[in-house]
Amino acid sequence: MSDESKPVFANPAPLGLIGFGSTTVILSLINAGLLPKGGEPVVLPLAFAFGGLIQILAGLMEFRVGNTFGMVAFLSYGAFWWWFASLVLLGGHGVLDLSQAGSTIAVVLIGWGVFTLYMWVATFRLSKALWWVFLTLWVTFFLLGFGDLLHVPTLNRAGGWLGLVCGLLAMYTSFALVTNSTFGKTVLPLGAPSGH
Repeated sequence: MSDESKPVFANPAPLGLIGFGSTTVILSLINAGLLPKGGEPVVLPLAFAFGGLIQILAGLMEFRVGNTFGMVAFLSYGAFWWWFASLVLLGGHGVLDLSQAGSTIAVVLIGWGVFTLYMWVATFRLSKALWWVFLTLWVTFFLLGFGDLLHVPTLNRAGGWLGLVCGLLAMYTSFALVTNSTFGKTVLPLGAPSGH
Protein backbone atom coordinates (compact mmCIF):
# COMPACT_ATOMS: atom_id res chain seq x y z
CA MET A 1 0.00 0.00 0.00
CA SER A 2 1.42 3.39 -0.94
CA ASP A 3 1.73 6.33 1.44
CA GLU A 4 -0.71 8.27 -0.75
CA SER A 5 -3.61 6.12 0.46
CA LYS A 6 -3.01 6.99 4.12
CA PRO A 7 -5.33 9.67 5.49
CA VAL A 8 -3.64 12.93 6.33
CA PHE A 9 -4.90 14.85 9.32
CA ALA A 10 -4.43 18.54 9.99
CA ASN A 11 -3.14 19.59 13.39
CA PRO A 12 -6.21 20.69 15.40
CA ALA A 13 -4.14 22.47 18.08
CA PRO A 14 -4.00 25.89 16.36
CA LEU A 15 -7.80 25.92 16.10
CA GLY A 16 -8.26 25.05 19.77
CA LEU A 17 -5.60 27.53 20.85
CA ILE A 18 -7.14 30.46 18.97
CA GLY A 19 -10.58 29.62 20.35
CA PHE A 20 -9.16 29.52 23.86
CA GLY A 21 -6.83 32.48 23.42
CA SER A 22 -9.22 34.98 21.89
CA THR A 23 -11.99 34.26 24.40
CA THR A 24 -9.52 34.45 27.29
CA VAL A 25 -8.19 37.80 26.06
CA ILE A 26 -11.65 39.41 25.96
CA LEU A 27 -12.71 38.14 29.41
CA SER A 28 -9.31 39.04 30.86
CA LEU A 29 -9.61 42.61 29.57
CA ILE A 30 -12.79 42.83 31.67
CA ASN A 31 -11.17 41.14 34.71
CA ALA A 32 -8.19 43.50 34.47
CA GLY A 33 -10.51 46.51 34.43
CA LEU A 34 -9.56 47.59 30.90
CA LEU A 35 -13.08 46.93 29.62
CA PRO A 36 -16.26 47.53 31.64
CA LYS A 37 -17.76 44.72 33.74
CA GLY A 38 -21.01 45.40 31.87
CA GLY A 39 -19.32 44.00 28.77
CA GLU A 40 -19.33 40.48 30.20
CA PRO A 41 -22.50 39.49 28.27
CA VAL A 42 -20.55 40.16 25.06
CA VAL A 43 -18.20 37.34 26.07
CA LEU A 44 -21.02 34.80 26.38
CA PRO A 45 -21.65 34.08 22.67
CA LEU A 46 -17.88 34.00 22.13
CA ALA A 47 -17.53 31.58 25.05
CA PHE A 48 -20.23 29.27 23.68
CA ALA A 49 -19.12 29.38 20.03
CA PHE A 50 -15.37 29.94 19.92
CA GLY A 51 -14.02 29.23 23.39
CA GLY A 52 -16.43 26.35 23.91
CA LEU A 53 -17.59 24.68 20.72
CA ILE A 54 -14.40 25.20 18.72
CA GLN A 55 -12.25 23.81 21.53
CA ILE A 56 -14.54 20.82 21.94
CA LEU A 57 -14.29 20.12 18.22
CA ALA A 58 -10.49 20.52 18.40
CA GLY A 59 -10.44 18.10 21.35
CA LEU A 60 -12.40 15.53 19.36
CA MET A 61 -9.97 15.95 16.47
CA GLU A 62 -7.03 15.52 18.89
CA PHE A 63 -8.64 12.23 19.96
CA ARG A 64 -8.74 11.19 16.31
CA VAL A 65 -5.01 11.86 15.85
CA GLY A 66 -4.12 10.15 19.14
CA ASN A 67 -3.01 13.21 21.13
CA THR A 68 -4.09 12.57 24.73
CA PHE A 69 -2.83 15.91 26.03
CA GLY A 70 -4.60 17.92 23.32
CA MET A 71 -7.79 15.91 23.74
CA VAL A 72 -7.93 16.43 27.52
CA ALA A 73 -6.96 20.10 27.30
CA PHE A 74 -9.33 21.21 24.55
CA LEU A 75 -12.33 19.17 25.70
CA SER A 76 -11.84 20.37 29.29
CA TYR A 77 -11.35 24.06 28.56
CA GLY A 78 -14.11 23.97 25.97
CA ALA A 79 -16.40 22.65 28.71
CA PHE A 80 -15.05 25.34 31.05
CA TRP A 81 -16.24 28.06 28.66
CA TRP A 82 -19.68 26.44 28.44
CA TRP A 83 -19.80 26.35 32.25
CA PHE A 84 -18.78 30.00 32.50
CA ALA A 85 -21.21 31.22 29.86
CA SER A 86 -24.07 29.14 31.28
CA LEU A 87 -23.36 30.41 34.79
CA VAL A 88 -23.40 34.06 33.73
CA LEU A 89 -26.40 33.62 31.43
CA LEU A 90 -28.56 31.60 33.82
CA GLY A 91 -27.48 33.60 36.86
CA GLY A 92 -28.08 36.89 35.09
CA HIS A 93 -31.63 35.90 34.18
CA GLY A 94 -32.55 34.55 37.59
CA VAL A 95 -32.72 30.91 36.52
CA LEU A 96 -29.91 30.18 38.99
CA ASP A 97 -29.74 32.01 42.32
CA LEU A 98 -26.06 32.88 42.63
CA SER A 99 -26.48 35.40 45.45
CA GLN A 100 -24.83 33.06 47.98
CA ALA A 101 -22.54 31.22 45.55
CA GLY A 102 -19.45 33.41 45.81
CA SER A 103 -17.21 31.01 47.71
CA THR A 104 -18.40 28.03 45.64
CA ILE A 105 -17.53 29.76 42.39
CA ALA A 106 -14.15 30.68 43.90
CA VAL A 107 -13.47 27.05 44.83
CA VAL A 108 -14.42 25.93 41.31
CA LEU A 109 -11.87 28.41 39.89
CA ILE A 110 -9.23 27.11 42.31
CA GLY A 111 -10.12 23.57 41.20
CA TRP A 112 -9.50 24.62 37.61
CA GLY A 113 -6.16 25.96 38.81
CA VAL A 114 -5.28 22.55 40.28
CA PHE A 115 -6.29 20.79 37.04
CA THR A 116 -4.27 23.28 34.99
CA LEU A 117 -1.27 22.84 37.29
CA TYR A 118 -1.16 19.12 36.56
CA MET A 119 -1.64 19.78 32.85
CA TRP A 120 1.26 22.25 33.07
CA VAL A 121 3.50 19.46 34.41
CA ALA A 122 2.85 17.54 31.18
CA THR A 123 3.96 20.55 29.11
CA PHE A 124 7.54 20.01 30.24
CA ARG A 125 7.60 17.47 27.38
CA LEU A 126 5.97 19.89 24.94
CA SER A 127 6.99 23.24 23.44
CA LYS A 128 8.07 26.17 25.60
CA ALA A 129 5.17 28.14 24.13
CA LEU A 130 2.67 25.67 25.61
CA TRP A 131 4.66 25.59 28.85
CA TRP A 132 4.16 29.35 29.17
CA VAL A 133 0.46 29.17 28.25
CA PHE A 134 -0.25 26.62 30.97
CA LEU A 135 2.00 28.29 33.55
CA THR A 136 0.20 31.61 33.17
CA LEU A 137 -3.18 29.85 33.10
CA TRP A 138 -2.86 27.95 36.38
CA VAL A 139 -1.59 31.06 38.14
CA THR A 140 -4.49 33.04 36.61
CA PHE A 141 -7.04 30.57 37.94
CA PHE A 142 -5.51 30.73 41.42
CA LEU A 143 -5.45 34.54 41.40
CA LEU A 144 -9.10 34.74 40.31
CA GLY A 145 -10.23 31.99 42.68
CA PHE A 146 -8.41 33.29 45.75
CA GLY A 147 -9.38 36.85 44.84
CA ASP A 148 -13.04 35.81 45.00
CA LEU A 149 -12.61 33.57 48.04
CA LEU A 150 -10.72 36.17 50.09
CA HIS A 151 -12.61 39.18 48.68
CA VAL A 152 -9.38 40.81 47.42
CA PRO A 153 -10.18 42.66 44.18
CA THR A 154 -6.47 43.29 43.58
CA LEU A 155 -5.96 39.54 43.09
CA ASN A 156 -8.84 39.45 40.59
CA ARG A 157 -7.34 42.36 38.68
CA ALA A 158 -3.91 40.67 38.69
CA GLY A 159 -5.63 37.52 37.42
CA GLY A 160 -7.13 39.59 34.63
CA TRP A 161 -3.73 40.94 33.61
CA LEU A 162 -2.09 37.51 33.74
CA GLY A 163 -5.05 35.99 31.89
CA LEU A 164 -4.48 38.58 29.18
CA VAL A 165 -0.85 37.43 28.89
CA CYS A 166 -2.02 33.80 28.81
CA GLY A 167 -4.57 34.46 26.06
CA LEU A 168 -2.03 36.36 23.97
CA LEU A 169 0.49 33.52 24.39
CA ALA A 170 -2.14 31.02 23.22
CA MET A 171 -2.90 33.22 20.21
CA TYR A 172 0.80 33.47 19.39
CA THR A 173 1.18 29.68 19.67
CA SER A 174 -1.75 29.21 17.28
CA PHE A 175 -0.24 31.76 14.89
CA ALA A 176 3.15 30.04 15.01
CA LEU A 177 1.69 26.58 14.41
CA VAL A 178 -0.37 27.75 11.43
CA THR A 179 2.48 29.79 9.96
CA ASN A 180 5.10 27.07 10.42
CA SER A 181 2.78 24.45 8.92
CA THR A 182 1.90 26.67 5.96
CA PHE A 183 5.52 27.52 5.18
CA GLY A 184 6.74 23.98 5.89
CA LYS A 185 9.50 25.25 8.17
CA THR A 186 10.00 27.07 11.45
CA VAL A 187 9.18 30.71 10.81
CA LEU A 188 8.00 31.54 14.34
CA PRO A 189 9.71 29.78 17.26
CA LEU A 190 7.78 27.68 19.76
CA GLY A 191 10.76 26.67 21.89
CA ALA A 192 12.06 23.16 22.43
CA PRO A 193 10.73 21.09 25.34
CA SER A 194 12.73 21.03 28.56
CA GLY A 195 15.76 18.76 28.38
CA HIS A 196 16.13 19.07 24.59
